[in-house]
Amino acid sequence: MKDPDCVAFLQWALPRMRLRWPGFRRVRRQACKRIERRMSQLSCEDAAAYRHYLDRHPEEWRVLDALCRITVTRFYRDQRVFQVLVERILPELARTAVARRARELRVWCAGCASGEEPYTLSIAWHLELAGRFPELNLEILATDTDDGLLQRAADACYPWSSIRHLPQGWRSRAFKTHDGCFCLAPVFTAPVILRCHDVRTPLDAGPFDLILCRNLAFTYFEPALQREVARAMYERLRPAGVLLLGAHERLPEGTPGFAVIPEGQSLYRRPRTGIAACPPDPAGGRAQGTGSHG
Repeated sequence: MKDPDCVAFLQWALPRMRLRWPGFRRVRRQACKRIERRMSQLSCEDAAAYRHYLDRHPEEWRVLDALCRITVTRFYRDQRVFQVLVERILPELARTAVARRARELRVWCAGCASGEEPYTLSIAWHLELAGRFPELNLEILATDTDDGLLQRAADACYPWSSIRHLPQGWRSRAFKTHDGCFCLAPVFTAPVILRCHDVRTPLDAGPFDLILCRNLAFTYFEPALQREVARAMYERLRPAGVLLLGAHERLPEGTPGFAVIPEGQSLYRRPRTGIAACPPDPAGGRAQGTGSHG
């Protein structure tokens, strides 16, 4: 399928799945290749034939939805984000947890893909912060809709390209080589609970001190659905808890509940009391992310 044909198909199909074309513009080839393979399986000779198939087989929309999940992930993705987490956000949240005599610091990584984001967080906590907060255990719920990606996360073995951006000291202490891959030591996988979950549906867990939803809902979902997800995450956060989006993402205009953390990396806080409203996005609410998952 030629690129113009795929673009036209996506612009037709995405709104019907509550997704938005601008989020897919730069990463569309990943979805286009998957759709082309699916069309071949179904003997659909062109996009028009696949549209006709969708009309006659409504259950195919669930398949197409899965084909449009963009996966771009690696350890320590967006270095500055993790520096802010380690130097500022996690210590602040840990001190708050200690003050209320909590035993766990609870984190939700939504759209965890094959585990690189939650495992980066686990490595950072154990190597940089655990010694400062010995009374706290880190607990990370890592969710994704793709069972195959979750199985890769459970295996916790990765190619060099996935871990090469980690600080060298972290790499040498966290990974062992095995059959040409780099496998994460059990002490770093232990805090991570992997679970199949679609961020568009309610989550029966929490409350959390920190939620990471980077390069997923606020890049690919339509604004109304973004607001629904933001509200659900607000309800899953503790008062004073923090929501972290992708570096180029913003909550949509009109999202109630969160306060912007000044000079942060797309950081938002649930106020301790009262309701805040996110101000209009100076960029017009247009996310410029280049992929989903951490």
